[in-house]
Amino acid sequence: MGRFHYHADGTGHSHDDGDHAPQHDHDHERTNGHGGVGDHSGYQTGGLRVDVLEKILGENDRTAEANRSDFYDANVQVVNLMSSPGAGKTTLLREVLLKLGSTLRVGIVEGDVETSIDADRLAGLGAPVSLVNTANGFGGECHLDATMVRSALPRLPLADLDILVIENVGNLVCPAEFDVGEHARAMVFSVTEGEEKPLKYPVMFRSADVVIVNKIDLLPHLDFDLALFHTNLRNVNPDVRTIETSARTGAGVDEVCAWISSMAGHE
Repeated sequence: MGRFHYHADGTGHSHDDGDHAPQHDHDHERTNGHGGVGDHSGYQTGGLRVDVLEKILGENDRTAEANRSDFYDANVQVVNLMSSPGAGKTTLLREVLLKLGSTLRVGIVEGDVETSIDADRLAGLGAPVSLVNTANGFGGECHLDATMVRSALPRLPLADLDILVIENVGNLVCPAEFDVGEHARAMVFSVTEGEEKPLKYPVMFRSADVVIVNKIDLLPHLDFDLALFHTNLRNVNPDVRTIETSARTGAGVDEVCAWISSMAGHE
């Protein structure tokens, strides 16, 4: 089977399996500066990739605005809850739901690539849960986008809610790139992940309104520099609010509940 590749001037053409014989002279050492180390011309697709990405994000942003309009009409505030896999989003959210009880009407959009494991853990706590598996018709994406969230809304009583929490798919990169119509972004960070993470994944940390530093009960057992983490975080996002929590011991959960309640105007 042949392949298609682009040149630096934006033109492109296909090759059959034998086309890159010696007589097919692109002189890559002079034309693209790679010193003759392989054929890198297939990666010169920057303009095309930017156009495609802009189209994808543009369509996403239009759907996000439709979501936001629906949230406004229902008078519900929306939190996009993000983290890497295993940081403790679901466990923390479960503790928050148990503490808030009947004082706040909370709904959940639960995002996962596959399974209902996390949605099942949140069931029966008084909060309606709408599950979105990205493997089910959405290509198995590592994030929720505005269209995926929109697909979950008809299964929720939006007009009866004060707060909608969107528990995004566990990933430190992609969820931060997609507006889903939320009013605020919270990120759960586990101290087991390393204090350098804000520097390595700045888009996620920079996009957060609140960073919840979770699993602090493990600090005595880890070689983790909490002060250095906060310094790195402030270098990326100087104005971010931080809350230190342990979902296992309950430390800091009241402060998370208070922040969520303030979002809904319940001080």
